Amino acid sequence: MRRAATLILIGFGTAAAWLPAPAQQAAVPVIGFLSTASSASRGGAQVAAFHSGLRETGYSEGRNVTVEYRWAGDDYSQLPLMAAELVRRRVAVIVAAGGHISALVAQDATKEIPIVFTTVTDPVKDGLVESLNRPGGNATGTAGLTSELDPKRLEFLHEIKPTAAVIGVLVNPHRPGLASQLEVLQAAADKMNVNLYIQEAATEKDIESAFEAFAARHVDALLVTADPFFNNRRAQVLSLAARHSLPAIYQWREFVTAGGLISYGPSITEAYRHAGVNTGRILKGAKPADIPVVQPTRFQLVINLKTARQLNLRISPDLLSVADEVIE
Repeated sequence: MRRAATLILIGFGTAAAWLPAPAQQAAVPVIGFLSTASSASRGGAQVAAFHSGLRETGYSEGRNVTVEYRWAGDDYSQLPLMAAELVRRRVAVIVAAGGHISALVAQDATKEIPIVFTTVTDPVKDGLVESLNRPGGNATGTAGLTSELDPKRLEFLHEIKPTAAVIGVLVNPHRPGLASQLEVLQAAADKMNVNLYIQEAATEKDIESAFEAFAARHVDALLVTADPFFNNRRAQVLSLAARHSLPAIYQWREFVTAGGLISYGPSITEAYRHAGVNTGRILKGAKPADIPVVQPTRFQLVINLKTARQLNLRISPDLLSVADEVIE
């Protein structure tokens, strides 16, 4: 019996040796999400739109893809360190969220890992891509058309308050191309025969000081230029505009749905959805060099009538008729 048992054991051992090894599971791809915003933005509409785009291509966080988030919290000096971490992590794609700043930092960190950027005003001028149709390198994304729309925003603001003689302009002094942006704005103001009063802000304290300066100068209305910093400080900007009873126009619809007066620009959530779609395409094997940069073709004019009434402003029927969205 002992000999038979030994033979049986030997038999099992031999069979086990010939069993095929279990198939290795494919590694779950990791996406690096590099943002100028704070970690509180993870639950916001923009990140949700990014995940919506990912799902369109068959990817879902926690199921077949992992996302490593890095939030700079408006401390841009942290971005290079965070980008370097993602490169060391060997992520499959870096999503550079928050405009040209995070995109340029990501490109400085790697020329090999694919980069998908959001809302960069002029990616060709910034050196991120060779052309919009054929990016040519390791980056692609969405063109923001932000500062180019400033003259049109000035027109809308003046239409809402035609008696405005002085219009305040809030800018981030660290924004590349600011000088040329202000030249375009000044030319538009000259045509309308209005004066601009420009204030710079790069910190929360600067924003407070800028609004105090606008009040002291008795500006009649305000144009908040598009910048990730102001978008990340939306609540503060809106609160100060309300406190000083300043009619203001913004780039993004999200300002108006949160209580701002008027906005004109492309959809930021749509830009993030495109980022998700492009990221999914790259995970499936597409190369950034061959994915054209998306250019917005539709611009939203959004008006908050409740805010207009609080400011004792009458919005003309003509302007309301061309608005894409009117918030009562």
